[in-house]
Amino acid sequence: MNYIGGFFGGLMAVMMAILPVTILWFVLTGGDVFGMDIIANLTTLVNNFGDGGFTGLVVLLLVASFFVE
Repeated sequence: MNYIGGFFGGLMAVMMAILPVTILWFVLTGGDVFGMDIIANLTTLVNNFGDGGFTGLVVLLLVASFFVE
C-alpha cells in the first residue's frame, strides 16, 4: 500500500508542477499544450463548481483538501 500511495503521490506532484508551466505557456504563446486548451478546461471546471450550488462548494472543498498538506 505504501508503494502504491507513494506512486500516486509522486504522480500528483508531477502533475501539480506541470500545471503552472502549461498555464504560462498558454498565456505567452497562445498555443495548446498536449492538444488541450488549459485555460478553457480550468474555466469550465470553476463554472461547474459555481453552478453546483452547495454541492459544488462541498466538492470544491473536498478537491482542495487533496492539494493542501
